Amino acid sequence: MTATTLATTLSTPVSELPPAPRERILVIENDSALQKILQRLFSLEGYAVDVVPDAVSGLERLRHGVPAAVILDLPRPGSSGRDLCMKIANLIHGLPLVILSGSSDVADKVLLLEMGADDYVTIPFSPRELVARLRALIRRASRLSPESAVFVFADVRVDFGKTEITRAGEKIAVTPKEFKTLKFFANNAERVISREELLNEVWGYRHYPCTRTVDNHMLRLRQKLESDPSHPLHFLTVYGLGYKFLP
Repeated sequence: MTATTLATTLSTPVSELPPAPRERILVIENDSALQKILQRLFSLEGYAVDVVPDAVSGLERLRHGVPAAVILDLPRPGSSGRDLCMKIANLIHGLPLVILSGSSDVADKVLLLEMGADDYVTIPFSPRELVARLRALIRRASRLSPESAVFVFADVRVDFGKTEITRAGEKIAVTPKEFKTLKFFANNAERVISREELLNEVWGYRHYPCTRTVDNHMLRLRQKLESDPSHPLHFLTVYGLGYKFLP
């Protein structure tokens, strides 16, 4: 699908129901034709849109204000694209990040999702699908925000506003996906959660290459936040069903 073809599909908004007023989208895109298309697409849907041409400009913009979501075009994923994805994800935990890429390679998708991206859309893309995916991520991000900015269990203190975790007073480093997983558990304490629900709510995918992804994240959370990871008291396995978090 060419830029011209994409542009012809944007004559009307995707939906009659606009998003909340002044929700802002940051688009990092170096192709001038796609810049115009994406700006028009999201503007028609009621979003305010900031468009920057490169990683340096994008990171600088993020340091001066947090948008509702980021669209990042990675024509060639490669190491530089992965580094940028990780920088954005680590700069603001929980910020919805959608990758646009011409690569349909599954390994690229899985790696970028593991490094902090929330969705991966292959070019050429459907404008309607892109908007729908973006809205779903923004809704999901709002649901992942706990009632309180600070959450405490055992000797662990989680500051969701500052995206900081300490255990016994010492800072604990976690990946963006580990932080989002912890947020989801904080909102769903004492409820059994299946791997599929975690993949859907935290990763944003109903079908994911391997549910071992969830198990690996749970193992790392236990290693970082449990006093005895081999005998966890908070991140419990419910055999045959999934996991349960007990504060």
